[in-house]
Amino acid sequence: MEPTLITQGLDLLLYGMGTVFTFLTLLVGIIAVMSGLVNRFVGAETELAEGPVAQQTNGVEPRIAKVIQAAIDQHRGRK
Repeated sequence: MEPTLITQGLDLLLYGMGTVFTFLTLLVGIIAVMSGLVNRFVGAETELAEGPVAQQTNGVEPRIAKVIQAAIDQHRGRK
């Protein structure tokens, strides 16, 4: 029996979507494994690097924080 155009289209659809689904599933799995490995090895180093000096600094100057807060308040007032 000769395959029709509809059958060929459905075959291409299934093979194409199956390939994309398989690729994306593998990609998500590999990224999850790599993220776990990075967190395991780098996470221990960052805990050692954080000391009393790193915990005392806020990272944002009070003047800059006030400017950011004013911009947020102005933005919320425009609604």
